[in-house]
Amino acid sequence: MKKLLVMLALPRQEIEAVLPDWTLVYPEGELFAQDELIDKVRDCEAIITVYGNKLSNAIIDAAPKLKMIANFGAGYDNIDVPYASSKGIVITNSPDPVTEPTAELAFGLMIGVARRMGEMNSRLRQMDVTWGVMRNLSTTLVGKRLGIIGMGAIGKAVARRAIASGMEVVYHNRNKVDSATQEALNVSYCSFDELLKTSDVVSLNMPLSPETKGMIGLEELKLMKSSAYLINTARGPVVKEQELIQALKTGEIAGAGLDVFENEPTIPDELLQMDNVYLIPHLGTATHETRGEMSTLVAENIKAFFSGQTPPNIINKEVLV
Repeated sequence: MKKLLVMLALPRQEIEAVLPDWTLVYPEGELFAQDELIDKVRDCEAIITVYGNKLSNAIIDAAPKLKMIANFGAGYDNIDVPYASSKGIVITNSPDPVTEPTAELAFGLMIGVARRMGEMNSRLRQMDVTWGVMRNLSTTLVGKRLGIIGMGAIGKAVARRAIASGMEVVYHNRNKVDSATQEALNVSYCSFDELLKTSDVVSLNMPLSPETKGMIGLEELKLMKSSAYLINTARGPVVKEQELIQALKTGEIAGAGLDVFENEPTIPDELLQMDNVYLIPHLGTATHETRGEMSTLVAENIKAFFSGQTPPNIINKEVLV
C-alpha cells in the first residue's frame, strides 16, 4: 500500500475518497514539526505540501521513495522546484478552485477599503463614531478605473466582478490576452506605468517569481494617484512592505487592502495602526467549499500520476521526458 504524507491537517474525507487504497500520514495537531517530517517522510511515495509552508530540501533528501509533491494551492514558491526536478520528482499545484474565492475576496477588499468598512467597524465597536449625513464619507467604486496587474484566471475573475459593478478595467500582463478575451471581458491593455498613473484601484494578481518579487515599491507607489488604493491578494513579497508603509504615511496613496504580507504571519505594527489599511489574514481561498475542492483536486493529481497518466496540473513536465 502506497504511503502519502499530508503536511497539514487538510480535509481528510475528500482525500480518502479519491485515494482509498493509500495510507495517509497526518499530523496529530495542525501540522508537523520539521524533525517529525524528516522522520515520517522516509517511506512515503508522495507528499501533499501547503502554500505558505516551506518544504525544505532536507525533507526531500530524507525521502528516497518520493516520486511526487502535490501542492495544495495555486502558488508553489514554498517548493524548490529546480531541486525537486533534479531528483525526478513530479510537482503539481491546485489552481482552479482558488480562482473565484480569491477574486471574490479581492473585490471585497476594494469595497472594504474604499468604503472604510474596516475602519468604521472598529470605531463603531469602540463607540468612537459621530453619526451624521456629512460625516464618515467614503469613496464609491462605480465609474472608477481598476488596474489589474496579472491577467491570469484570478485577474480575469476580478475583472468580471469590477465590470459588473460599473468600473472601467485596464490590465497589464507579461503577455496580452487575446483580442476575443479582451472584448468578452470588456478590458483594455496598458503599460505598467500608465496603469499605475491612471487607475483609481490597483489590484495585484500575479504569481510570486524572481521577476515579480518587490515589483511594487516606493517608486511605483509614487506613480499612483494620491486618491488610489492598492489591493494585494497575490503574495506578500511582490510588495516592498516598508516602502508601502512609507507611501501610506506620506499620502502617496489613499489606502490599501491586504490579504498577504511580506513576512507572514508577522505584520508590522505600523500597518496594524493605520485606519486606511484593510487587513485580513491570508483568507483568499479560505472557504469551506474551496478547501474541500482543493483537497479533491490535490488527490486527483496524485491518483492520475500513480495511474500512469500525466497529472492535469503538473508544474515540471520536463521530468516526465
